[in-house]
Amino acid sequence: MVEEKMGACFTATKDQFDNLEKHTQWGIDFVERYTKFVKERSEIELNYAKQIRNLSKKYQPKKNSREEEESKYSSCRAFLTTLNELQDYAGQHELVAENLTAQIIAELAKYTQELKSERKSHFHDGRKAQQHIENSWKQLEACKRRFERDCKEADRAQQYFEKMDADINVTKADVEKARQQAQMRHQMASDSKGEYSSYLQKFNQEQNDHYYTIIPNIFQKIQDMEEKRIERLGESMRTFAEVDRSILPIVGKCLDGMTKAAESIESKNDSKQVVDSYKSGFEPPGDVEFEDYGQAMKKAVSETSLSNSRGESKPEKSNKRQGKLWPFIKKNKLSLKLGGGPEDFSHLPPEQRRKKLQAKIDDISKDIQKEVDQRDALTKMKDVYIKNPQMGDPTSLDPRLGEIAQNIDKLQAEVQKFEGWLAEVEGRMPAKSDPPSKRQSAVFETQNNAPPVTNNCAQDRESSPDGSYTEEPSSEPGQPPVKPADPEFDDEFEEEEVLPTIGTCKALYPFEGIANTCTNEGTISITEGELLYVIEEDKGDGWTRVRRNEEQEGYVPTSYVEVFLDNNTKELWGSLAMEFPWLS
Repeated sequence: MVEEKMGACFTATKDQFDNLEKHTQWGIDFVERYTKFVKERSEIELNYAKQIRNLSKKYQPKKNSREEEESKYSSCRAFLTTLNELQDYAGQHELVAENLTAQIIAELAKYTQELKSERKSHFHDGRKAQQHIENSWKQLEACKRRFERDCKEADRAQQYFEKMDADINVTKADVEKARQQAQMRHQMASDSKGEYSSYLQKFNQEQNDHYYTIIPNIFQKIQDMEEKRIERLGESMRTFAEVDRSILPIVGKCLDGMTKAAESIESKNDSKQVVDSYKSGFEPPGDVEFEDYGQAMKKAVSETSLSNSRGESKPEKSNKRQGKLWPFIKKNKLSLKLGGGPEDFSHLPPEQRRKKLQAKIDDISKDIQKEVDQRDALTKMKDVYIKNPQMGDPTSLDPRLGEIAQNIDKLQAEVQKFEGWLAEVEGRMPAKSDPPSKRQSAVFETQNNAPPVTNNCAQDRESSPDGSYTEEPSSEPGQPPVKPADPEFDDEFEEEEVLPTIGTCKALYPFEGIANTCTNEGTISITEGELLYVIEEDKGDGWTRVRRNEEQEGYVPTSYVEVFLDNNTKELWGSLAMEFPWLS
């Protein structure tokens, strides 16, 4: 009965260990499954952020004239702001993926390994304790069976002795031998009894420790391990939510930026810019005069009549060739476009030349100051060497001092050379004290009082050997330059249709242009702040040739625009960055 009860206890304990082992293994699998879930969520966030970034880059404006033209509209600027905010929005989702990986995935992976190791240790201790108590029980059973066997042997020996002692036919020696044998068996039974009693006490103590101390402690550790696992999962789930919540303020700011950009759209201002960009600037034609066919045929048309306006665009051949290159200026303009030029910057307009010369003087002055600082430092060091010869040889510094002195002399000569050129430019430049309104009224007065243009206006200007234009003494001041209509040049350069741009310019003041009736290459209207392409520099006559688009080009007063050649284009964008934020 006792054996069956003890066997049932051992079996029950073993079964509980098996159940606990299955449950704890399921717990570890659950942690790994949750880790995999978070990992897949992180990958989704990364892919989403990548797609958002690609979408933003796809719709970013390209660096071409059309996109730059569109950037002046508030709706285009708002869309660009939305694209930039999307970049920050994508960055927040990348941050979510990064935090999920660092705070949950990595931590749970590390914890899972620790959990597996701890679980293995606990169940190893439990299996070991179970095995120990089972071995003790087996030893107790062995002692018990040995005691039982010895008792039976002692009883048989005692019975045999009594039988021999009662038999009168048995010798005394046989009786004595039987008595000794019975005593020895009784002694062995007594020893087995003592051993069984001692081991029984030991087993009862071990069994008590096993069921009341060792196994409960192991079960408690497994329970603590499970509770910690559950708490750790709860913390990870809270972190999962907090990672998303932490980016909400920044995401909200991104969305606020998009909303603010949408609210900044000004439809009226955009439509006004379209009107300003495409308005022609021409005056409506005057009334058509009555022509009396009863008299000699005579065409009388007012200066502002429709026929006169049509007459200006009549010579299609000259208009077609208005963008042709002259044979002597093609190479010169190419060299300007590539950034080449003389040392004195004589290829630049006066104002740009003055800026370049002044910048060159400033750079050389900085170099001179560096050389002077080096000279002063070496001079002080030489004085120290003279006072303390043990620190160094003073004469060892003389070669370097001589070299610095030569460098200073060379740099000072350079400064004098550039200062001379600067003085020459400043002496030639017109006074800047005249207000724009006075200059503008002078130009309008010149335009309105200009004499009638004759058919010989194409010969008012002729090409010089160096590719520049020179004016004839008969040329009227204040009128834009006119290209010579030499048929030989037209035939020789028939294939060259458009002059290359050599830079850009910004209109400082508005100007109303008047077309030239001879070549259809007169002035064009400009508005303040407008950006144009420069296709021909000012040749000293006060006019610069510009292009608005492929169809519109003409001359504008040089004093009305700020010219930036190709090698100075960066200065233009830098100066416009505050006025036109979308250009940056």
